[in-house]
This record gives sequence, C-alpha cells and structure tokens, in this order.
Amino acid sequence: MYELTAEVVTMLTAAAFVAGIIDSIAGGGGLITLPALMLAGVPPVNALATNKMQGAFGSGMAAYAYARRGHVDLRSQARPAVASFLAAALGSSLVPFIPTDALRLILPAVLIAIALFFALKPGLSDVDRVERMAPALYAMTVVPLIGLYDGLVGPGAGAFFMIGFVLVAGYGVLKATAHTKLLNFASNIGSLIAFALAGAPLWGLGLLMGLAQAAGAQIGPRLAMRNGTRLIKPLLVVSSTVLALRLIWQVWSG
Repeated sequence: MYELTAEVVTMLTAAAFVAGIIDSIAGGGGLITLPALMLAGVPPVNALATNKMQGAFGSGMAAYAYARRGHVDLRSQARPAVASFLAAALGSSLVPFIPTDALRLILPAVLIAIALFFALKPGLSDVDRVERMAPALYAMTVVPLIGLYDGLVGPGAGAFFMIGFVLVAGYGVLKATAHTKLLNFASNIGSLIAFALAGAPLWGLGLLMGLAQAAGAQIGPRLAMRNGTRLIKPLLVVSSTVLALRLIWQVWSG
C-alpha cells in the first residue's frame, strides 16, 4: 500500500517540472515522471494513467508555446491531431488484451538507431527538406501508427514522431519538435480518456504534477526556439539513448 505524503508529492511535483522542460525540447519526460511515480509505490496501471494525465499538461503547453510563435499551423495539423488522438485511445483501450513484450524487446534497438541517426546524419538543421509523402497520406498512415504505439506502450513515441516529421514530412528539426508536441498532446488526451473510463488516473496528483509540468513546458520551448538544432539534437540523442538503456535494464532485471 502506498502513501502520498507531502514529501512524496513534493518530489513528484519537482520531477514533473524538470520533465516538462526536457520533454518540451526533445521528448523523454516520461523517463523522469513514470519511474518517480513507480518509486513512490503507485501501482503500474495508475502510474501509467497519471503519467498520461500530467504529460498532457506539458505537451499541451509546449504545443501552445510553439504555435504562438508561428512554428505550428494548427489548422493544417487538425487531421493528424485527430488521427493521433483516436489511435492512442484505441491503443490504451487494448492494453489489457494485447501482449507487448516482443515490441519492448525490439524497441531499444530502434531507439538507439534513432539516436545514431540524429547524432551522425549530416545536414540536419532547422531548414525544411524534401517532402517524401503528401501531408494527407502522412496523417492517415504514419501518425495513427505512432499514436497507436503511444497508447499501447508509450516510451519513445516522441522520438518516432520526430523522425517521421524529419525523414518523411521533410521538416526542419525545430519545426519537427513543435509538431511532435502537438501530436503528443493529442495522443496523451486520447490515452487519458481511455484510462479515465477504467478509473485509473489519480486525479489530484495528476493535476498537481500537470501544473508543474506545464510550468516547465513554458521554459523548454523558449530554449529550443532560441538555440534550435544545436540544443534539440543532442538532447534528443541523449533522451533516446537513456530510454533505450532503461528498457534494456527492465528486460534484463525482469
């Protein structure tokens, strides 16, 4: 039985604030908040649901910050956002019925490959590149696949959105980051609704952590927009690598 004392809640709120800064730049905020919730003794399903709730505050604030500065065209992204929302809701509703162990075994290698791509790929910048897929087709294929993954498993979804926007949609790194936050927000809300129907989120704690993450998500975009690729690339490489190592450790220790 876990107990959410004032000290534990303070620790979780501080973790959410730091996660908000990091997640709004390069993703991976769940690397901080989800282990913190588990360390506090919150049961896994409740931890996952609460993490989605507080993460929605951070991704929503980050998406708003980027859109306000003109890095996201909200009208053109309505279709992808809806696709991400619906796919994530479906994924979360299927969590009790679909085994994801095999996917978790493959995921570290995929994340390390993404980290190597952003670390070693020459010419990556904030300048848009060649578009390899029409936006409508991208919204109907790539986005729902990642959204479904986010609802089912979660870790690394931001990195997958990033590489999709860079490789397939041809976005520059900063623009890809901004659009990733919007689709992350949509998928977080979709997952949260599915978990809420099952009564899993800890609403009070999720609200406190969400407000802290939203505060951090006001700082991260400013740093990203000021420094662009110079900051986003190394943070993305680090977050993807750390997530891969954490998943490897979970498989090995479990």
